[in-house]
Amino acid sequence: MQHPKSPPPNAANRSDADDAAWMRRACDLALRCPPSATAFSVGAVIVADGRVVGEGWSRAEGPHDHAEEVALRQAGPAARGAVAYSSMEPCARRASRPRPCAHLLADAGVARVAYAMPEPANFVSAPGGDAFLREHGVAVTVMPEFAAAAEEPNAHLL
Repeated sequence: MQHPKSPPPNAANRSDADDAAWMRRACDLALRCPPSATAFSVGAVIVADGRVVGEGWSRAEGPHDHAEEVALRQAGPAARGAVAYSSMEPCARRASRPRPCAHLLADAGVARVAYAMPEPANFVSAPGGDAFLREHGVAVTVMPEFAAAAEEPNAHLL
């Protein structure tokens, strides 16, 4: 049996083109977010074996939803060993709920998280989820070439 924190066997077979397509999708989903003065607009896609098993955006199902949280609810057990793409670094602290997204992703057994831009310090002063994820055995890929697309739905906050 594979250790829950181990990457799936096909994780090494990923391509930069695949990563770019999935990150583009995450950034597009962020554009669906209802604007907020107190929260960022983020999109997230969870991919397992080359297919979407969950996706979401901030405030998609409720006023306090984070994108990764919605995508994880959709993915359920299929998130284990998957790759999560997020337009913004998953949060390590949050005011609206007790479990931040970085913790939820690690608990779900996601093998790798890719994000476009670091979480700005607008709402929390703690470091973002990147360090937490790495400390908990989740591989992290930063894709700054998508930062402008991730900033677009958040222009009113940045």
